Amino acid sequence: MSYKDIEMPLTLPRLRVLVAEDYDAMRERVVSVLSKECDVIGAVPDGASLIEAARTLHPDLVVIDVSMPIMGGIEAATQLKQLGLGARIVFLTVHEDNDCIRACLAAGGLGYVIKSRLGADLLTAIHNVMAGRPYISPCLAPRCPVPETVHH
Repeated sequence: MSYKDIEMPLTLPRLRVLVAEDYDAMRERVVSVLSKECDVIGAVPDGASLIEAARTLHPDLVVIDVSMPIMGGIEAATQLKQLGLGARIVFLTVHEDNDCIRACLAAGGLGYVIKSRLGADLLTAIHNVMAGRPYISPCLAPRCPVPETVHH
């Protein structure tokens, strides 16, 4: 049997993404951007709902807002990692300070995207993160360079 005899799928399976964002309009915008290349399997308004949904849905990747009610994004990411669900994490936030970036990376995030750069950076961040490479919105790079490796 040669490789020509093996049927190969025409496309790779789409990435299964779970979104956590408390602001309805922003959550809809994130889902719209992601839907171009990913299967959005859920969208929740807070970190506690994210943990519950992730346990049930087993996403490949989660996009998490840093500041949310009930449970914030950093705490939710920490819990996801402790549960060992294996989903990669991209933070989506308005926070541009280095301390927040470091806290997100320490919590298990591989990506950090500024909301004002959502359309330009989110899908690029996801491509990098799924390839195991960290990604921080380029506008933040002069103040907080992208680490070569992120330890989880």
